[in-house]
Amino acid sequence: MRFIPLVALLCLTVSAQPPFSAPPELDYRTADIWSEGTRMSADVFALKSLAGQKLPTILMAHGWGGTRAALRPDAVGFAKAGYLVVTFDYRGWGDSDSRLAKFKGETQPVREAVDPLDFGTDWLNAIHWVAGEPQCDITRLGLWGSSFSGGLVVWAAERDPRVKALHSQVGSLDGRWVVMNDQQRKLTYDEATKRARGEIGYPPAREKVLGNLIGAPIRSRFIDYAPVDEVQRAPKCAMQFVIAEKEELFDNRDNALKAYPKVQGPKNLVTIPNITHYGIYREARAQAFQLAVAWFDKYLKP
Repeated sequence: MRFIPLVALLCLTVSAQPPFSAPPELDYRTADIWSEGTRMSADVFALKSLAGQKLPTILMAHGWGGTRAALRPDAVGFAKAGYLVVTFDYRGWGDSDSRLAKFKGETQPVREAVDPLDFGTDWLNAIHWVAGEPQCDITRLGLWGSSFSGGLVVWAAERDPRVKALHSQVGSLDGRWVVMNDQQRKLTYDEATKRARGEIGYPPAREKVLGNLIGAPIRSRFIDYAPVDEVQRAPKCAMQFVIAEKEELFDNRDNALKAYPKVQGPKNLVTIPNITHYGIYREARAQAFQLAVAWFDKYLKP
């Protein structure tokens, strides 16, 4: 198996965002989602002309180092296409509150730590929340994820059969890089031992461990995160994978290309030529969005 050390499982990086104003044809509001007792902040979008109607629904969240603010252009596009769209920040990220941890008698908020199992739990609670939205047709639920969240949407679909379709772009679907060789394994278990013995706490917010990505991984939590191996748990979910031909952050053969043959329901695989990982947010962004709309239209609209 080929491995690239910066298996960064990346997504949109945090950047300054101007004040957001939704297009006038959209109903837009913020909302609170509760995940394991902690408040997550969300955005909700829908066409005013469809008020009062049950709508196919798309749930979106960011990946490593991002916030939901960066998802708003695509969320607006999906809403204009006739969907109820909900985006959210994980616990400890963006505008969401933080869970608390104690270290040496002091309580500290856990902020901007990258924990795939916590993120996955947040996805499941976001699904539970949106099921209670008056405009949500929960029988027509889709998940959208990119990079690290491109794996999380698969993980969530494997655990909640209400997910009818998903779009995963440049997705990283295997966290076991933390134990893939002796050096990585030692780093992972040494960190876990120190944390269990109270010798280290959680990493500080804004910490950068992998390149310029904000957010330090809780390495031991990656060991059991491998949605690439569990695709058969979602036999009825329509899955679309969009990958970058020149992906430089991980090997597609260990991620989407490994998951795709295991998909038992409707499936589609698209390789966008001549782009690297971040090309999905630049030169190929419009193409990726159109692929997502077409996929969701096919499986979420009557």
